[in-house]
Amino acid sequence: MERLPFFIFSFTCLFFISKLSVAVAVAVDTISPNQTIRDGQTLVSAGQIFELGFFSPGSSSTKRYLGIWFKSIHPQTVVWVANRNNPLTNSSGALTISGDGNIVLLNELETLIWSSNSSIAAKNPVAQLLDSGNLVLRDGSNVNPESYLWQSFDYPSDTLLPGMKLGVNLRSGKNWYLTSWKSEDDPSPGDYTFKFDYRGLPQIVLRKGSVVKFRSEPWDDEFRIRASELSKTSVFSPSFVSNDEAVYYYSSDNYRRFTISRLVVNPKGLLQHMSWDDTLLQWEIIIVLQNNICDDYGICGAYGSCNINNTQVCKCLNGFTPRSPQEYNAHDWSGGCVPRSPRKCGSEEGFRKFSQMKLPDKSSFNRGIGSIECEEACLNNCSCVAYAQTGVGPVGSCAFWYGDLLDIREYSEGGYELYIRMAASELDSNNNGKPVAVIVAVSVVSGMLLCVLIGWYIRWRMKERREGNPSCHSWNL
Repeated sequence: MERLPFFIFSFTCLFFISKLSVAVAVAVDTISPNQTIRDGQTLVSAGQIFELGFFSPGSSSTKRYLGIWFKSIHPQTVVWVANRNNPLTNSSGALTISGDGNIVLLNELETLIWSSNSSIAAKNPVAQLLDSGNLVLRDGSNVNPESYLWQSFDYPSDTLLPGMKLGVNLRSGKNWYLTSWKSEDDPSPGDYTFKFDYRGLPQIVLRKGSVVKFRSEPWDDEFRIRASELSKTSVFSPSFVSNDEAVYYYSSDNYRRFTISRLVVNPKGLLQHMSWDDTLLQWEIIIVLQNNICDDYGICGAYGSCNINNTQVCKCLNGFTPRSPQEYNAHDWSGGCVPRSPRKCGSEEGFRKFSQMKLPDKSSFNRGIGSIECEEACLNNCSCVAYAQTGVGPVGSCAFWYGDLLDIREYSEGGYELYIRMAASELDSNNNGKPVAVIVAVSVVSGMLLCVLIGWYIRWRMKERREGNPSCHSWNL
């Protein structure tokens, strides 16, 4: 009995310690203004999926960065870096919330290395690492995503996670895009960007500097990514949004729960979608967007079409011929193709239909126009060389092209119908051409001849009656 008070005391201490441990464990995904995360300490999302802390990339770098990575995956896989352009030179970094309510990274001299730089003030700012991998700055207990003061998902590095966006907020001008690391040991911005191009039909473009290296299939409002590799996987669900406020692509939660996946543009410019294999403990490549030579931008030159199933993958479109036949036959397709019969605006022209095509680059489009209006609008503009009808907008739209057609390919399934303008001499009844101008011209001439004949007949009848010719009574109009 003498030991009973000791056991009661010990049990009470253990009880409070366990409660304190639970409280600490619950709070490790957030920091408040009076808290600091130093090198060696981390934030861990509530579901133990992501971790935020300091790291040195690769095997040779001694520089320190603040980043987010998958907690349970080894080797460490970083998905976001805060101070890409301004690394710490030692392990003295500290992450905290400043007096103005921003998330800030400081060095040993308390010099600002990086900041969330939010312009919206908060009464009770809290930074939290979510299970999605998103680091958010919010006001107190307000967890509504629409009310976040700042979020790392708005500032991607080289990785796109489910729930992140690639695109543009048309109201604010905010652009969501990926930038490769400079090397495996250097997360500073590299040569490659994977960015949304919304100037014509929405599409995503990979550039090395200012040079286009790869272009996705244009997308429409049917939430389909036609003939795109991004739609051919069961690991994630891709979607596309286009309205007056924003144009963007995103992948929603994975079809298979607990599947870990990511889309990355690596330092060499490869676009890879990967999934983590828990059995083999390694990343499995699901998709490489540059899958074959036809994915190389403009590989077949102007008016050249690429078909990976053909022995010679590049050929001129029907109605066109190589600019340099010798070079084209030697598989140097850079010179492209030219019209076999040069067009002359105002003369007889029409359109030839090409099916299952990847639409050319550099389009412009008008919403709410039907197929007949598309054709007429293009025919009435001497600069228009092609058109297509797409699903962009509630009632569809017309896409038009006003220069050389570049980066075209032919699919075995999917794709769009593309109508290319050419001289009527290239169109006949055995192809898919639309000799619109020829039909119109013939109709007009026929109508004029009919009017002349009717006028001549009426005049002849009147003359016969005046002369009293009885034969006229045998005619019936």
